[in-house]
Amino acid sequence: MRLLPMFLGASLIAIATQGAAQTAPATTAQDAPAPDTTLRQAMVQAYNTNPDLAGERANLRATDENVPIARSQGLPSANSTAGFNQNVYDTDQGIGPTRQGTVGANVSVPIYTGGAVRNSVRAAERRVEGGRATLRATEADVFTQVVSAYVDVIRDEAIVRLNQQNVHALEVNLQATRDRFEVGDLTRTDVAQSEARLALARSQLSGAEAQLIGSRENYIRVIGSPPGVLAQPPALPNMPADVGTATDIAIESNANLEAATKAREASRYDVSAAEAGRLPRVSVGVGSNYYNNLSSVSSAGTLAGIGNDGVSTTAGVNFTMPLFQGGRTGAQVRQAQARESAAIEGVTLTERGVIAQTRSAFASCQASLKVIESTKVAVEANRLSLEGVRAENSVGTRTILDILNAEQEFLNAQVQYVSAERDSYVACFSLLAAMGKADAAHLGLDGGPLYDPTVNYDRVRKSMNDWAKDPEPTAVGTRTNQTPPQTPLVKGSLDPLLNRDEVDSGQPNP
Repeated sequence: MRLLPMFLGASLIAIATQGAAQTAPATTAQDAPAPDTTLRQAMVQAYNTNPDLAGERANLRATDENVPIARSQGLPSANSTAGFNQNVYDTDQGIGPTRQGTVGANVSVPIYTGGAVRNSVRAAERRVEGGRATLRATEADVFTQVVSAYVDVIRDEAIVRLNQQNVHALEVNLQATRDRFEVGDLTRTDVAQSEARLALARSQLSGAEAQLIGSRENYIRVIGSPPGVLAQPPALPNMPADVGTATDIAIESNANLEAATKAREASRYDVSAAEAGRLPRVSVGVGSNYYNNLSSVSSAGTLAGIGNDGVSTTAGVNFTMPLFQGGRTGAQVRQAQARESAAIEGVTLTERGVIAQTRSAFASCQASLKVIESTKVAVEANRLSLEGVRAENSVGTRTILDILNAEQEFLNAQVQYVSAERDSYVACFSLLAAMGKADAAHLGLDGGPLYDPTVNYDRVRKSMNDWAKDPEPTAVGTRTNQTPPQTPLVKGSLDPLLNRDEVDSGQPNP
């Protein structure tokens, strides 16, 4: 089953699984302000400014440089030399010069290195490919954090609204209870029950507000700016129909597994590069040297034919055959083989983790959809129950405590419902991430050109300029020290069901 790109921009939560979509209902607040931020916009902002992602891109650029570093070992090298010698004391008082200045240049060209350079380059190339896979995994991790932070804010704003509604309803209830107590219709126990429930509701509201502040600050940490009015997140289409399909896709596409596979391939080339230490090496060298005796040749030296300056040129072939290195090469080969063994086991370990993560995420996604359905039924049932208890209280067949309990159960069901929506969306997005389908390319983000890691690689791969240097590094990730501290303020009016008296004078509601 092939997954299509994930298009972000819909207006409601809609998680498509096995051909059926679960659409989230509108928030309980009525007439809420129009959204000014979508999940797509939040992802694009994080993609462009998140320091974790920017740091991983820099790490990949550093990994790119290992290729020209490895190639340089097989390229010609040139160096120049200069020196000055002063003869301070000579018992023979020879006819040679007493001081000399030299300037020289040497060029060496490797001809045969036993495959060390070739295998080192191949190992470096595999690590570049592994680094690209690691970058994809980092993108998926960052986007998972974005999704979690985004829906956390939506959930906690809804929970704060629900608790505000509950406090408002209990305040009205307490006032009505006191009024009825004054006329002798209710007892002091009814008033105490209402006071206790209101105090508990206010404490729950304080906790919900603190959690909302924490979620908004976490949003700033991940995305880089305070959340505005957030639109409901969009659908996640083309979810796998069964766990087997999800697992097959994950084994084929998971970025962490690909990175582990590339590390294993690189370790094989490392073994071959280490084995080259046992083989001969051949190089060709050419050198030229100019010397000047700085008018220090004695008369006898001049008569002997020693000139004041001259030029010498040498050329030759160097052949080196290792015979005994104290076991150093053997140790390096065994070390490389052990690391290859570790890399092989790393692939198996990573594959196990990917399979477990994918199956677990699939189960969580499926279960969360069922939880949504169940809590939705509970919300509607508790809503009807609350309305019924209110109506029965108006004719004297229900007590104040019955209303308080029904109100609390309705609140709890609503909180469970918005929490279930959040958990479902995060679980299903985590499934996409485990399957390797949550990086920028698969998400289809269009907030500007996507970062192309091959651009830097192609730029530096064959670079032979020893003086090359990139511009001075500057920060890409945005700082958040200037963002204002977040508050628990939420906008939107109360639910009409709760924005009315909990009890009345005993007359039926019109």
